[in-house]
Amino acid sequence: MLKKILVLNTGGTIAMSVDASEGVKPLDDQAVNKILPFLERYADVTMKNVLNLPSPHITPSIMNQLRQHIEEELSLAHYDGVVITHGTDTLEETAYFLDLTLSLSVPIVVTGAMRSSNELGADGPVNLISSVRTAADPGSRDKGVLVVFNDEIHAACHVTKTHTSNVATFQSPQYGPIGTIAKKNVQYHHASLDREHYFISHANANVPLIKAVAGMDPAWLQFLLNQSIDGLVIEAFGLGNLPPAIIPTLKQLLDKGIPIVLVSRCYNGQVQDVYDYEGGGHQLKQMGIVFSNGLNGQKARLKLIVTLEQTRDFEQLQHLFEQ
Repeated sequence: MLKKILVLNTGGTIAMSVDASEGVKPLDDQAVNKILPFLERYADVTMKNVLNLPSPHITPSIMNQLRQHIEEELSLAHYDGVVITHGTDTLEETAYFLDLTLSLSVPIVVTGAMRSSNELGADGPVNLISSVRTAADPGSRDKGVLVVFNDEIHAACHVTKTHTSNVATFQSPQYGPIGTIAKKNVQYHHASLDREHYFISHANANVPLIKAVAGMDPAWLQFLLNQSIDGLVIEAFGLGNLPPAIIPTLKQLLDKGIPIVLVSRCYNGQVQDVYDYEGGGHQLKQMGIVFSNGLNGQKARLKLIVTLEQTRDFEQLQHLFEQ
């Protein structure tokens, strides 16, 4: 008997086409439904259109609405897996948000396309078929949210977009894919050991993300002292070091009770409190800045938005970000 798979369409390039002016524009809500006949040999598929948004229009609040929608759908009917089509620009963020906030055994797979539906070599149909096959495979259960692209299966917590246009854009630096989709079966090589889940109601925290660069002017951060922010994420140099000129402003933010999470602007490795000089990681850790465990900036921001629903205590946040 074929597995029952729910496909939720949210828009993105997979639901777009190139017009006469060579601009890529959204299609009607039924665009992805045209692939449905090709899916019937793999699963009993139900398609529903949730959104039709380019992924730069997605916000944490919309991600949370999508989470609620998935939970509602699974409470009303039995499905063996869920596939979400999504634009690629913020796909990794939505996938990671869902990974943090959904506590489900059924496979949740996020996919999309780098080439629009009427481009030569459009990758959307193949990615969708691969995603349905992955969601229907029993081995995909209890592995957290998965991202399927280009016949590879990636864990949402590790995957990131690495190329502006290549169909193999989604990669997991340091970790690699956890599985592949072959012609006859879905194969897993390993699974992510780190799984965490948070119950939340809202995702409305205001958390800016700042990238450190050489010679930063403190004024670039000082305006935050007068803003209504709930937290701050900084992409630091290397192991977790910052220009000394901005340290006084960071201290003022901490004194106001605003948690600051530090990640590296390097896409491999994680921040550590090693260097003991002005602006070095050792000083930053002593100040109370939270060190993340290897997340990139955009994912650390989402994790801070989610965990601020649990606590605003710096030490508790540090413990959560070490997981």
